[in-house]
Amino acid sequence: MVVDACRAGKDVYVEKPLTLTIDEGRVVRQVAKETGRVVQVGSWQRSDARFRLAVEMVRAGRIGRLRQVEVVLGKNVSGGPWVSQRSPEHLNWDLWQGQTPDVPYIEQRGHYTFRWWYEYSGGQLTDWGAHHLDIAQWAIGASPLAVNARGRLPDLDNAYNVPLDYSVTYQYPDGVVLTVSDTGDNGILFVGESGRIFVNRGRLTGAPVEDLAEHPLAPEDWQMYPHDNRERPLRQGKLDAIINHMGNFFDCVESRHTPLSDIESQHHSATTCHMANISLRLNRPLQWDATQQTFINDPEANHWLARPQRSGYEVQ
Repeated sequence: MVVDACRAGKDVYVEKPLTLTIDEGRVVRQVAKETGRVVQVGSWQRSDARFRLAVEMVRAGRIGRLRQVEVVLGKNVSGGPWVSQRSPEHLNWDLWQGQTPDVPYIEQRGHYTFRWWYEYSGGQLTDWGAHHLDIAQWAIGASPLAVNARGRLPDLDNAYNVPLDYSVTYQYPDGVVLTVSDTGDNGILFVGESGRIFVNRGRLTGAPVEDLAEHPLAPEDWQMYPHDNRERPLRQGKLDAIINHMGNFFDCVESRHTPLSDIESQHHSATTCHMANISLRLNRPLQWDATQQTFINDPEANHWLARPQRSGYEVQ
């Protein structure tokens, strides 16, 4: 729908995760570039004062050299098997399935719970991951060099099939390591040589945060997305400030500027999420070439950059 809308001359606000596969992200990115349309992805944590301030502090060196990032996403959901049934009259099941394999209707494949089927999503790695890994990489400022994911895949038919008990380790330039767990306090912990910061949707904590009362960030320390007048509460340290994420989209529709959660950054984030699911399904570590957008010397892994698409629903 993003591709069709851009080619029809429309600007687009689209929900996360942006894509189902890495190759799909390449297509969406290229079409948005060719058509010059404004595309904002609904990764709204980029507009939350806590996450934005955490990223600014990391980039400003308030925890020293960044060494590690620990992300907790939460457990995937298990369930099933379920019995197929007739689809509701109001639902075009063929259209809803889109590019994915044509299978009998099961209510649990539908709205919201589609997250727990690999055919349509990627579990928490693409659900919460599209939020937290996006913020983590915003602070790191680089693409991963390697990924090693582990998990237990359910083996029931007509049941949720995303991995259980999963964990992921990413390697980044300059020795930065990002770990992902399904157990613990949902959020992001940034660990530097001289401090640490924890952030989630409810709090921003750590000694460097407390230190802001006496040593606030200087104007030149704010490095990320340009701050307009609506972001003054954030710069004044008011952590209850949430910038209008959809408002940023409308501003950019008018100004033709790049939005906060643009195609480039969100393709980058979604790719990182997909990399983990590919590594997990192959049950081995993978090396990544961010420039070429391929796994290094690994045809089997590169096979999973795309998936078969049903005729009539191809993304191209």
